[in-house]
Amino acid sequence: MLTVRYTENFRIEKPCILTIGTFDGVHLGHQKILKRLNEVKQKTGLNSTILTFDPHPRKVLFPEQKDLKLITTTDEKLALLEQNSIDITIVYPFSKAFAQMDPQAYIRDILIKSLRVKYLIIGYDHKFGKNRDGDIKTLKNYSKEFNYEVEEISVHDINHINVSSSKIREALNKGEIELANKYLGQEFFITALVVKGKQLGRTLGYPTANLEIDDEDKMIPAIGVYLVNVLIDHKEFYGMLSIGKNPTTDTDELVKIEVNIFNFDKDIYNNTVRVSFMKRLRDEVKFETIELLKTQLKHDKENCLKLIEELNQHA
Repeated sequence: MLTVRYTENFRIEKPCILTIGTFDGVHLGHQKILKRLNEVKQKTGLNSTILTFDPHPRKVLFPEQKDLKLITTTDEKLALLEQNSIDITIVYPFSKAFAQMDPQAYIRDILIKSLRVKYLIIGYDHKFGKNRDGDIKTLKNYSKEFNYEVEEISVHDINHINVSSSKIREALNKGEIELANKYLGQEFFITALVVKGKQLGRTLGYPTANLEIDDEDKMIPAIGVYLVNVLIDHKEFYGMLSIGKNPTTDTDELVKIEVNIFNFDKDIYNNTVRVSFMKRLRDEVKFETIELLKTQLKHDKENCLKLIEELNQHA
C-alpha cells in the first residue's frame, strides 16, 4: 500500500475508485466498505484508494471534548488498512479551514483535480464542507459535470452490521474486550515502548515489561487484568497484562500498564511491542499482604494457561 500525506500540490497519477472516512479502528463496518472497494477495483481496474484524516476531525471541530480517545493511532490505522489490500491511502491534514470549504470546491479541487476520482463509494450519512452542507445528494448532483460515478452504502447495509467506533469505545471503557473485539472483527491492540519500571514483579516471581504509549489520544481499556498476545520481533507470546494503580504496592495513584510475558526472559527495554487483548480476567484488587497478591497472580496465570489451552483446542 502506498501511503501519501496530502499537500497542496498533490495529484494522484491515475484515476481511482475512492472512499472517504476517519476509519478509526477499521472495524467490521469499515471492512464492509473496503471489501466493496476491492470488488469494484476488480471490475474496473481502478486503484482502490482511501481518503482519511489526521488529526481526527472531532479533535479539530470540538477541541473542548478532551475525553475523546481513538481506537487506533494513525500509524495503527494505516497498518490495518494495508491488511485490507488497499492500493493507496491518502492522509489529509484536517483543519477548520478544510471543514469550511465550499462543497462544490471540495469536489472540484480535491476529489477531481487532486485525486482524479472516477468512482466514489460513500455512506448514506456522509457530510462534508461548510456547515456540513455537502452530502450524498450533492455528490450525485455534480457527478455528471465532473464525470464520476457514486455508489451509496445504504442505511440498511450499515445498520445491519450494528457497529460503530462509539460502541467500541464504550465497550473498551467498560473492559468488555470480547464485545469490542467482536465489533472490530479482530483483537483490539496497543503499540507501546518497553520502559524501565520499579522491577517489583521480579520479586513477586512475575517479572513484567512496563509499557509506555506515546500517543495521549490512544484508547486504553478499563483498569483490570487481561489475557493478551504480545508481538515481539515478529514472534507472538501469550501473557497477562495489568492496567491499574497497583494499590497493594504503590501509593502514587498513577495508572500503569505492565505485562508478564509467558516463556520469555529476554531484555527488551526500548523495544516497541504490539499487545493484543483477548479476554478480561478480573478487576484490580488491593490485597492486605504481598503474599495474598502472589497467590492471586498464581491463580491469574493458571487461568490464562487454561484459556490458552482451550483456544488452541478450538484453533
